[in-house]
Amino acid sequence: MSIRELSPREALQRQQAGALLLDVRETFEHATGMAAGAVPLPRGEVAGRAAEVAPEPDAEILTICAHGQRSLAAARTLMQMGYTNVASVAGGTARWIEEGLPVAKPGGDEDFYDRYSRHLRLPEVGEAGQRKLESARVVVLGAGGLGSPAAFYLAAAGVGTLVIADDDVVERSNLQRQILHADDRIGMSKLDSAAHALHGLNPRVHLEGLRERVTSANVDALLDGADVVLDGADNFPVRYLLNDACVKLGIPLVYGAVQRFQGQVSVFDAGRQRGRAPCYRCLFPQPPAPEDAPNCSEAGVLGVLPGVVGMLQATEAIKLILGVGEPLFGRVLMFDALAMRFHETRLAPDPECPVCAPGRAFPGYIDYTAFCAGG
Repeated sequence: MSIRELSPREALQRQQAGALLLDVRETFEHATGMAAGAVPLPRGEVAGRAAEVAPEPDAEILTICAHGQRSLAAARTLMQMGYTNVASVAGGTARWIEEGLPVAKPGGDEDFYDRYSRHLRLPEVGEAGQRKLESARVVVLGAGGLGSPAAFYLAAAGVGTLVIADDDVVERSNLQRQILHADDRIGMSKLDSAAHALHGLNPRVHLEGLRERVTSANVDALLDGADVVLDGADNFPVRYLLNDACVKLGIPLVYGAVQRFQGQVSVFDAGRQRGRAPCYRCLFPQPPAPEDAPNCSEAGVLGVLPGVVGMLQATEAIKLILGVGEPLFGRVLMFDALAMRFHETRLAPDPECPVCAPGRAFPGYIDYTAFCAGG
């Protein structure tokens, strides 16, 4: 069955003369822009819904897709249904836009549809998923080596609210890995420096900051309303506190850590999945001795390593918000930069965990500094 094809300009002329132009791309593709005046009708719905939009079998109908292939198939379906005056637009919406023909975008928020157009093309995201990201609240602990790349990618992805906790100022030694900051901001608070960088990247993102040390006294308020918490801490007392708070409040915690040339990432969601997902204490029931786990200022770290790990943390946070893919529940992903090798270790929940064991009431916050010092 031969299908008549029209150029986009010919199709526009026919449309202006009264022809019905059907955009047969998927709904998530419509959000990226449509030929002005086109009626959205995904190809898979053509057979069932064509009569709704074109009740007369002799009506002139033009089909358009992204590049011209699906529109040919949709036109063929219409002809098989008895429509007699059908044509397909050669080159599809891509050529329509290239030729500068009128385009309409839904909702009137041109910045949203332009900025997130590559997300909108993904069926797993689409406009509904992007709106989820825009309404999400993510807490990032630390605007340092891990928090910097993670916050950059979360802001770029369109997470609506980023809450960053950091009481430090920018130092020259930070710049080798903490990419939120810049040389002309040495001495500035990391929160102000982060706001400068992130608003420059995406002014749609709302930023909140806590310019204090995170403690048992303020952690609940910090995490209030959070959808995801991202751990970019550089010390064990805060890591244990953050874990316990996330278990207590039922918030998923995206863990990351780096040292020298190695890093690791996991997702702890024991607060919502008691007995099925582990927490940080299931991985480290007791903190290591200080001499066994020196921080970056003592042991050093390859500058790009926090970028890899922070990017992975941001990926997991985005997946959790969207509800897609397989998060790192019960898995610790380890990266060796020198060998350029990833490997994964399974982690089961500890049935005797003092914080996340099923049926165990939250024991309350403790003196985490003393706990990590062996006191």
